[in-house]
Amino acid sequence: MFEIELKNVPKEPGVYMFKRNDDILYIGKAKNLRNRIKSYFSKNNLALKTKHLMSKANAIDWIVVNNEVEALLLENKLIKKNKPKYNINLKDSKTFAYIALTKEKFPRILTSRKISTKLDTFGPYTDGYLRQDLERMVSKVFKIRVCRKMPKRACLNFHIGTCLAPCIGKITKEEYMENIENAKAFLSGDYERTLESLNKQMKNESKNKRYECAMEIRNQIQSIKLLEKKQIVDRELSFDQDILAFRKLDEKMIIVQMGVRKGVLLGKKEFKVDYQDGVEQEFLKAFYTANKLPREVLLSHECWEDIEEKVSLEKMLTNIRSGKVSLTVPKKGDKLLLVELAKKNIDANLKEDSSLLEIKEKLNLPSIPRIIECFDVSNLSGEHLVSGMVRFANAKPDKKNYRKFKIKTVKGQDDFASIKEAVSRRYKRLLEEKSKMPDLIVIDGGSLQVDFAAKALCELGLQIPLIGIAKQNEEIYLPGEQEPRSYKKTGRMMLLLRRIRDEAHRFSIGYNKKRREMQLREEFRKK
Repeated sequence: MFEIELKNVPKEPGVYMFKRNDDILYIGKAKNLRNRIKSYFSKNNLALKTKHLMSKANAIDWIVVNNEVEALLLENKLIKKNKPKYNINLKDSKTFAYIALTKEKFPRILTSRKISTKLDTFGPYTDGYLRQDLERMVSKVFKIRVCRKMPKRACLNFHIGTCLAPCIGKITKEEYMENIENAKAFLSGDYERTLESLNKQMKNESKNKRYECAMEIRNQIQSIKLLEKKQIVDRELSFDQDILAFRKLDEKMIIVQMGVRKGVLLGKKEFKVDYQDGVEQEFLKAFYTANKLPREVLLSHECWEDIEEKVSLEKMLTNIRSGKVSLTVPKKGDKLLLVELAKKNIDANLKEDSSLLEIKEKLNLPSIPRIIECFDVSNLSGEHLVSGMVRFANAKPDKKNYRKFKIKTVKGQDDFASIKEAVSRRYKRLLEEKSKMPDLIVIDGGSLQVDFAAKALCELGLQIPLIGIAKQNEEIYLPGEQEPRSYKKTGRMMLLLRRIRDEAHRFSIGYNKKRREMQLREEFRKK
């Protein structure tokens, strides 16, 4: 770590930049530059990402400004311009999309990735499946055309009742535009207006004894009411909100963002970024630089050390939006329920991560085992001796990195020596390729299999966490321990480890079977 004369750093607000030669690695803002920069050199428990930054940087530069709001705005501009490696880069935000209505004589409905003066846009929708379902529903309920060019004769959509065929004059422009206005009201969250209009139409159709049309409108009303019941947000809300829930997991920060537009819950978007001090604030700045700002942002917890910091962040966001923005940490009521909903979405998407975290904690591993490799040996009466290795990344099969080993140095049925050979060959190869090693190695077997695998690692000079899982009692064996460790068989940890072990068993048996078939074909060919 390089050194710096802190007495030369001003105490004014400003922006600081960690550099390596002329390259900017990280840009941050501070209310007091000296205190903020000092914290990087005085803390012993820096986040892993921050430690990497400090090991790469060899200089610090800074720009003094008048106040913290100016610092936030300058920081935002410099990050956009320089794109520093260690600042948050939210690539996922590019996937957001809108439902749009064109401004043609007879408007059509489509998906748009950007806002345009040629379109009436609604959203953005962070959940692609929800957006597609909603778009199909609007097209069907309000019978809006989807064709790029007006055809000269009615298409299939007219014949199946999902379009009113303005192309052949089956509806007047005034009648069609009434449907468009209803669709706009619906997409803006004004369900009551839409239902009122449809109820009126249904009564008119029934009064004129057009019962089939009345029944069709009734089905549309029921579809809208069904969607309305799914919305948990206050229907009378007249402004937009976002809900952001944060959860630290090891060296990562998990974030769920949910958008509410005039009372309509649009869906959710998930992010996983490297953890560092002030990551919540940095996320807010990065996210809302690239995405539409609502009037209110509900947060799962406070993202600032004092009230002045919150006020400065609100001013910066207000400046970006050109309208008031409130950052709120709700304590009760409907807003708290929304934040709890976002937290539930984090929990629902952390099942795999929580399993890995449980493995780390119960086996006392140095880090979360993101990459797990598992070995199994298969043979038939000492013949066709093979081993299969499977790799799981973030608790999911990484099939392109599965490996097969035809055992070469072992004669007869010797599962222990076979495991040693397979483990040795695998990690000798990774050493030669300078590839990333796994965070945990699992052996399908008991204490002897584990000890032979441990010898292979020792001979290669490797120290990788290693365990065995025996099928008989589903117990865990560690190197050098004769007695197994027992854990709840239906717990998250054991269910994941057993799934990985069973996949290795399936894979190695499949390879053994293939080797036998190849031999039989060869013998048949020779005859």
